[in-house]
Amino acid sequence: MNLLTVIFILLVAVEHLYIMFLETFATTSRHTSKTFSIDVDELSNHHISTLLKNQGAYNGLLAILLGYAAISQNLLWSRLLLGYVILVALFGAWSSDPKILFKQGGLAIVAMLVSFIG
Repeated sequence: MNLLTVIFILLVAVEHLYIMFLETFATTSRHTSKTFSIDVDELSNHHISTLLKNQGAYNGLLAILLGYAAISQNLLWSRLLLGYVILVALFGAWSSDPKILFKQGGLAIVAMLVSFIG
């Protein structure tokens, strides 16, 4: 795996750590509200907060796995995890907001392409 591929995969991992931060630690912030298009009042709802924190755990684990795959230079697992991110972004774009494909999946798509070019 070339250095550019590793860098892009690590950027995807950092992106998911940031998403985890928003969902788990900054759950009721205005920035989280803006990012996910959910009113701050709704974010304060215990059920919504719990769901976001649960989703944050998934994003955190995904970030760790992407980081490990990149650092260990495991191309197969890197591509599988990037593919997962892209599929989830496609589902989000289809089921919620088309912008999700580029917001959540854009960097993963670039990383996937770079993994085949390099």
